[in-house]
Amino acid sequence: MANSTTGADAAAPDEGLPETAISRVFDGVINAIGAVVSWLWLVILIAIVGNVIWRYVLENNLGQLEELQWHLYSVAFLVGMSYCVVSDQHVRIDLLHGLFGRKTKAVIDLVGILVFALPFVFVIIRYGIPFAEQSFAIGERSPNPSGLPHRWLVKSSLIVGFGLIAVALVSRLTRLVACLLGWPAPAQTATQE
Repeated sequence: MANSTTGADAAAPDEGLPETAISRVFDGVINAIGAVVSWLWLVILIAIVGNVIWRYVLENNLGQLEELQWHLYSVAFLVGMSYCVVSDQHVRIDLLHGLFGRKTKAVIDLVGILVFALPFVFVIIRYGIPFAEQSFAIGERSPNPSGLPHRWLVKSSLIVGFGLIAVALVSRLTRLVACLLGWPAPAQTATQE
């Protein structure tokens, strides 16, 4: 069965969920960070093209440029995941989700966030902090002799990325609870004020 969403529906897939004061702030922060970090994709593209030129035209290998690609990719991907949660553009595993009504979807999302997503995010952050701290303490660098120093920076992006996902999930939770229970009160829109 084909999805028959219009362009407007694709831009606001969760239009049935009310915004809350918390979700407006949290979503605004995630969207602002996402807008800045989205420029990393251009930098990654330049690094990839530069690496190809360096390797095949100049017949040389630059290890730093290759490592820079995957470091930037990991940062862009981790931050991008929080934007996917905020905009409800993430991949759904539940094949029946599209068949349910708004309240049923809200209950499923609420349970999924509380039982699966937030505990998983907590575990990643809990074990990611000592992972990055140890890397910083020993001054870890790439094992490649021509590789990048400061490996702790890319390891810290794991904590930052999942921290942003936690913020996005809390924002989504407030919207789901407002949909189901009417609390917290939906934020006033410009037309309602």
